[in-house]
Parts: sequence; C-alpha cells; structure tokens
Amino acid sequence: MEKKFYLSNSDKKVAGVCGGIAEYFGIDSLLVRVAFLILIFGFGTGLLAYILLWLLAPKR
Repeated sequence: MEKKFYLSNSDKKVAGVCGGIAEYFGIDSLLVRVAFLILIFGFGTGLLAYILLWLLAPKR
C-alpha cells in the first residue's frame, strides 16, 4: 500500500498541515508543530513551507 500525504481533517489547528505530516510519519503532531515554530522563529522558512504545503497538499 502506498503512503500519501494529505491534510488532516481530525488533527488540525489551522489548516491540518502539521496533523497530516504527523499522520504520514506516525509521530505526535505536537512534535511537528514545535518543529514548525522553531523553523518560523529561528530561521524564517517555516511559514513559507507551511503556506506552500497548505496550498499544494490534497485534502482527504
């Protein structure tokens, strides 16, 4: 069975990007959210990545 990334319908705070990544990799969504916050505030690239995933990822 092929794994595919989707935006999460059940585990979302804004758009379901972090929940979808967590479901895809089988990890806790809190870890993904913390990683995005570090990327946003530490390097500034997390916001762009989040928006791109939000716009390009399919909904389930």
